Amino acid sequence: MSLQEQFDLIVNSAHSDPFSVLGAHIVKMDGKDVLVIRTFQPDAKEVFIIDLRETPKPKARGAAIKKTAARDTSEKKDDYKEYPMNRIHNDGIFELILEDNDTLFPYKIKNLYEDDNTSVFYDPYSFMPVLTDYDIHLISEGTHYRKYEKLGAHAIEVNNIKGVFFAVWAPNALRVSVTGAFNNWDGRKHPMRLRGMAGIWEIFIPELGEGDLYKFEVKSKYRGYIGEKSDPYAFFSEIRPKSSSVVYDITRYQWNDDKWMKERAQKDWLKAPISVYEVHLGSWQRAPDEDNRWLTYRELADVLVSYVKDLGYTHIELLPVTEHPLDESWGYQTIGYFSITSRFGTPDDFMYFVDKCHQEGIGVIMDWVPAHFPKDAHGLAYFDGTALYEHEDPRKAEHRDWGTLIFNYGRTEVANFLLANALFWLDKYHLDGLRVDAVASMLYLDYSREEGDWIPNEYGGNENLEAVAFIKRFNELTHEYHPGVITIAEESTAWPMVSRPTYLGGLGFSMKWNMGWMHDILEYFSKDPIYRKHHHNNLTFALLYAFSENFISVFSHDEVVYGKCSMINKMPGDQWQKFANLRLLYTYMYCQPGKKLLFMGSEFGQWNEWVSGQSLDWHLLEFEPHRKLLDFVRDINSVYKQEAPLYEIDFDHEGFEWIDFGDYESSIVSFMRKTKDEDNFLVCVFNFTPMPRHEYKVGVPKEGFYREILNSDSEKYWGGNIGNFGGIEAEQSWWQERPYSIALNVPPLGALILKYEKGNETTSESTAVSDPISL
Repeated sequence: MSLQEQFDLIVNSAHSDPFSVLGAHIVKMDGKDVLVIRTFQPDAKEVFIIDLRETPKPKARGAAIKKTAARDTSEKKDDYKEYPMNRIHNDGIFELILEDNDTLFPYKIKNLYEDDNTSVFYDPYSFMPVLTDYDIHLISEGTHYRKYEKLGAHAIEVNNIKGVFFAVWAPNALRVSVTGAFNNWDGRKHPMRLRGMAGIWEIFIPELGEGDLYKFEVKSKYRGYIGEKSDPYAFFSEIRPKSSSVVYDITRYQWNDDKWMKERAQKDWLKAPISVYEVHLGSWQRAPDEDNRWLTYRELADVLVSYVKDLGYTHIELLPVTEHPLDESWGYQTIGYFSITSRFGTPDDFMYFVDKCHQEGIGVIMDWVPAHFPKDAHGLAYFDGTALYEHEDPRKAEHRDWGTLIFNYGRTEVANFLLANALFWLDKYHLDGLRVDAVASMLYLDYSREEGDWIPNEYGGNENLEAVAFIKRFNELTHEYHPGVITIAEESTAWPMVSRPTYLGGLGFSMKWNMGWMHDILEYFSKDPIYRKHHHNNLTFALLYAFSENFISVFSHDEVVYGKCSMINKMPGDQWQKFANLRLLYTYMYCQPGKKLLFMGSEFGQWNEWVSGQSLDWHLLEFEPHRKLLDFVRDINSVYKQEAPLYEIDFDHEGFEWIDFGDYESSIVSFMRKTKDEDNFLVCVFNFTPMPRHEYKVGVPKEGFYREILNSDSEKYWGGNIGNFGGIEAEQSWWQERPYSIALNVPPLGALILKYEKGNETTSESTAVSDPISL
């Protein structure tokens, strides 16, 4: 290809290797090495090269001697010289030839415009590549797990010159450029360098810095496609509806959570209490006096963290806080996988939020969405004019129910993108867990598809083998690189061994949401108590599979939207019965094997369904029933964390024992929660009808005192205060296949938790409730 043809490609934004033409080059001319500098400046009237050396300057070539004679610049103090360049292409390519120079030297470019304004800047095409060959190798291999430190935008220094290094993966692009206000968003001005066959494009642009807005303009080899794309690896983004990426340094925050991080790495969360408060930051609380604006991450670090700590939760789970264009998606349609949403502040602000959580002893879990991504033009879809991150075949490419695209997990670079992204949040933001959304949609090729609208795997089955391999690798890397971090699957099918290690054939998650239990128990509680005896199986069925996975019992955001009613409005009966039912339900959840999760607003009985565009109804706490329900949640969290039987053996049958599940006529069940210490156990009794049961006999295994440590019917919680004077002594009376028994006053729509104590100690006081009295 001739030099003139290459110039034409440059001015038409179609050159895939602009560095071979632009910048400084040593070339053979008349049998000798000379220095040639070229630049493309389409807006300039005249262009000059400023020689930054302090040595005498070489003589310019032949006919251009008069025109290129060196003259003083305005930078007199350094005695720099400038050389006028020749326009060699009408559309703005300029050239300088220095014939008595056979070495490269530092220089700047000076543009003179038609309005006589000038600009002076370093030439981006005078810098060598930044990415190493080893980086390129690891990226191509799909094993660069800190890929986010190489691709994207990074403020760095090259040759003691500050600037921003940009890199992006677009293997089917003919040309990729960085655009921004610094070049009037003109994709002709900063085309990038293609690094071999890997499809990585890079450029270092001097004198840019933090806060600069940018995008990648991608011109495809195919179909004439040109797209303006946000940076897939951007650390920060403009707030919607704007979509530019923002240069941001995420390395400067000084963390103060060393104690938490060291302890977390040694912790076995399977044997520890986990009580999760699920939060959507945009609607938990707002500032009504300031146009109902969102609270910032730093404001939430004060009010939300103190609220969660007061209620006794161990973790906060955040609906996705990655950047997303649509508020109504709740964050589940992610555009910026490495970008914290700018709705509530900066990356440093979010780090402060996580840091504050850790200092207060609260873990932070984030919902992570590797299952699908939106079709927005500035996002990952059709990134380089081809199906790059997604599949080409529509039978594998799209979730039609959601209008989103499915990642191509079998493509090495795509899997590496997601794996590096998961590790990024744990590394840079110190997150304590990732809850993976919509796992079922990843596992099955025919998920929500009609017959004939999906492609079987190589064995003829409906399992997405590439997604399975990706999920396993995600869990392996997470646990390897970040001990103590938990991974949680939202998986609603019977796929086996979701929360079992990969070396045993499992998917490798730490835990799994118990969707089946949630469905059954909410179905049961929706019934009028008079009919509950006919649905007794809904109470007990989940125990048949309770230890097949490491389950979390959840009442999540999905259960309080789209006409499903709020938690309090799911309960039947009058107002008193609704609140009694809800306290009973929560106690049943806390006493079941497995960890716990409750969505915001459910802790104080919000009547309305959750609406993502407005604050929770905090005014309800002015009313006694709601205020006392909040007190109840605080106390049951306290009991849960203090009593090892409720969490120490959550995932083995040894931690649970039915006392009686057969009294369906009375709609009463009772069971024990146990530890490895045979004397440390709890007796849990539940009455699912509005009829109090006096002198209700329950079999127990040991002689001694059974202290009532929680009564959901306590007047402290707006209950009727039917109880057992703080506890009861066991009698030597064989009952329910046990040698001793206790005769309890079981409150209506109420639950009792009793703690076994040796001997006849009857003066112990509850750690969580006032001792209720019998009525």
